[in-house]
Amino acid sequence: MKNKILFVITADEVQYDAVERIGRKLTEKELRVVKKGLEWGLLTGIDTIYNTIYDEMLEMTN
Repeated sequence: MKNKILFVITADEVQYDAVERIGRKLTEKELRVVKKGLEWGLLTGIDTIYNTIYDEMLEMTN
């Protein structure tokens, strides 16, 4: 389980969402902006996410 992927957001999923939200697919340049935004958002809040996950796990064992 060393290199098992736990969460993935694919370009196809982003493109599907873009079509639903703005009515068109994104350009390669726009996809780079999406990637940068996702990385920033996920990394900025990762401590909060991990704390919540581990708190829930500890509650399950008590």
